Amino acid sequence: MPVLVFLFVACENDGHNVESPEGSIELHFELMDDTQPTYSISYQDSIVLEQSQLGLTRDDIDFSRNMMLESVSGPEKIEDQYSLQHGKQTEISYTATEQTYHLRHKSGAPLDITFRVSNDGVGFRYHFPNESDQTHFITEEHTSFNVPEDSRAWLEPLANVNTGFAETNPSYEEHYLQDVKVGTSAPDSAGWAYPALFKSGETWLLISEAGMDGNYPATRLQQEAPNGNYQIGFPQEGEQFPGKALDPKSNLPWPTPWRIITVGDLKTITESTLGTDLAAESQLENTSWIEPGSASWSWAKLKDPSVNYEDQKRFIDYAAEMGWKYTLVDVAWDSTIGYDRMAELADYADSKDVELFLWYNSSGSWNSTDYTPKSQLLTHEDRVEEFSKLQEMGIAGIKVDFFAGDGQSMIQYYLDIFKDAADHNLLVNTHGTTLPRGWHRTWPNLMTMESVKGFEFITFEQQNADKAANHNTMLPFTRNVFSPMDYTPMSLTELHNVKRKTTTAHELALPVLFTSGIQHYAETARGMEEVSEDVREFIKRIPVAWDEMQFVDGFPGKHVVIARRAGDRWFVVGINGEKNSKEISFDLSFIPSQLHGTIFKDGEELYDISRDETMPSETINVVMNGNGGFVMLFEQDNTVFKNSN
Repeated sequence: MPVLVFLFVACENDGHNVESPEGSIELHFELMDDTQPTYSISYQDSIVLEQSQLGLTRDDIDFSRNMMLESVSGPEKIEDQYSLQHGKQTEISYTATEQTYHLRHKSGAPLDITFRVSNDGVGFRYHFPNESDQTHFITEEHTSFNVPEDSRAWLEPLANVNTGFAETNPSYEEHYLQDVKVGTSAPDSAGWAYPALFKSGETWLLISEAGMDGNYPATRLQQEAPNGNYQIGFPQEGEQFPGKALDPKSNLPWPTPWRIITVGDLKTITESTLGTDLAAESQLENTSWIEPGSASWSWAKLKDPSVNYEDQKRFIDYAAEMGWKYTLVDVAWDSTIGYDRMAELADYADSKDVELFLWYNSSGSWNSTDYTPKSQLLTHEDRVEEFSKLQEMGIAGIKVDFFAGDGQSMIQYYLDIFKDAADHNLLVNTHGTTLPRGWHRTWPNLMTMESVKGFEFITFEQQNADKAANHNTMLPFTRNVFSPMDYTPMSLTELHNVKRKTTTAHELALPVLFTSGIQHYAETARGMEEVSEDVREFIKRIPVAWDEMQFVDGFPGKHVVIARRAGDRWFVVGINGEKNSKEISFDLSFIPSQLHGTIFKDGEELYDISRDETMPSETINVVMNGNGGFVMLFEQDNTVFKNSN
């Protein structure tokens, strides 16, 4: 269980400033015109977020104006230590300075605003402290992020509700607008998705939210941001469970989710754990049954026709051969295989030390999808009945697809699925889905969520394949910073309908570069047979849970180099997001010098890959082809590669 410590911190200021423990970040709170709550953020004595609005309009009171500061609690030191089942870091320590501003509206109604300032950023949330059984509504959240007007932005648009395939949007599956002027309008009225990345001077900001417990919808940034002033927006009508809440409603007391802003250089941004630091602690007492792992998956390349008994049996054999823990059986298995034969398939998988995930269509009436099993998880009673069957069959987990969006009741639907699945020892993966927002800390059986324009989109259209390398270099700086991402990476062989534009070394880097509690590999067994033995040996060594990560080099949309450690092995991978080849130099002196290194890098042609030996050093030089990449593995003994073909 995490340890949370509150200690009084002496602070000589007027009560309106809150500093990070190391003093590099300072939060300034102010009542503008003595009535309107605002905040600003400085980093190393430079303003990086200008005076920004705070407050909410409740059904009965506008808490963004006519406010007075009644008292200030703190500053206090917050210390928290916790573990994650999977992700970029297993053991995490969080330290921050907390201060709460107790405000009162002229009507007498109270509102608290709590800030936590850590060495990597700022988190804040609202709290209505009164007690009341009356249901209240939030009609507008006035929170804004006033980014300096000369800053640049890297942002993912949100698609409007009920657009796209079978009216399944929004699903956080768009390409990023990169290096655009702040204040640029979003393409659609739905606005911009989190995490939103900005460069203010030489300082980077990554904006998101955490701590979603079902009492508030997931939010986003509004379409218009005049002069770089981005205001929080609510979901669109239709993004809710039919007949249930869209916008925020609750009785009192009522805390909101945390708004989070990571602040610093790109190393700080990519290594930050703020998204889980401010998420609620684990709701599960026993997590011994939760095991991260890799998975074979036929649908990625072979689509619907592959979901049959014999093909799935072959993919179980494939997982066993690769040493992977899982096989995912996708869409319409209930009709192409059926429950009885699925039980047989689960027994066969068990004999190979492999476990199964089964696909479900979440949707009721909120879109026009017809894939089955459909609408079998809509109520608690439905879920208990279905999950009991799966538990008896020995199924390890579920993949649930096609959610409606970000409305409050839809957020609650996610949480209900996580809880009921945990009660039946089932792991969860969701697709067609919202952003995780730190949920994998609160519900450790949540292994991954899609929320990304991943590999499947490359197989659908050539334009997605054309943009893949550039898109991939955006994700370590944005979507995958805080939360697991089911991109379903790595195609080492040709695609059927489109021409792959990334090199084999680029593809080989992705399962290390992208973190996911279940890493579903796109490559098929037949494709894996076409690559060399040493490449297969490297893939077999790739873990899912990491003990440590370090940002080494890169820039959003251009290139990225990340190092990850699991036990005493270090993996270092890089990809090039641009069409021109480039030589990069970086420092790997943090890796123990006694470890032996193997590097796989680009060959002359797209599908070529070469292998060599290397050593950790202060200066490493690597040439990446256009849309290329490399992978390195440092370990005590690399003779397996020396002896392979």
